[in-house]
Amino acid sequence: MSGASGAPIAVRVVEALGAAGVPVALVVSEGARAVLREESGIDEAALAAKATRAYEDRDLAAPIASGSVPTRGMAVVPASMNTVAKIALGISDSLLLRAAQVHLKERRPLVVVPRETPISAIHLRHLATLAELGAVVLPASPPYYTHPKSVEDQTDYLAGKVLDQFGVPHTLYRRWNAGVL
Repeated sequence: MSGASGAPIAVRVVEALGAAGVPVALVVSEGARAVLREESGIDEAALAAKATRAYEDRDLAAPIASGSVPTRGMAVVPASMNTVAKIALGISDSLLLRAAQVHLKERRPLVVVPRETPISAIHLRHLATLAELGAVVLPASPPYYTHPKSVEDQTDYLAGKVLDQFGVPHTLYRRWNAGVL
């Protein structure tokens, strides 16, 4: 979790992965702590309690900093444009960034959920670089075909789209029903 708006999405992803029995290694950046409190009303410890394991962002010796530790993948939810830029440029000066670099080099799934609007040409270049490197860029853009009744409905949709990228079954949103292929 990096320091962009969208903390409720991160909370819901952690909860849904836990409910599906998927182990979660949580890293909350310094910037994300304040956003987490402001947007979700919980602190880092409360979110860490929902994860299997939590690591300090400054702990570059954590197991997830190594390619020899297998993972199903990594999601950066939300992804600040600062974090997007650093991942795209190969900067690894925190655990979150190092783990993202590991996922790219090991060709493991890396899902990045950018939260910024409008998006500048610089942001677009960094997001395009991540896509070219194999990351999934999943903007926090909820649909309207689900007829959301609340912000929670939209949050569930976005969390569900993250889980979809890892093949984790869920019922967080109603899928499009225009026909089956």
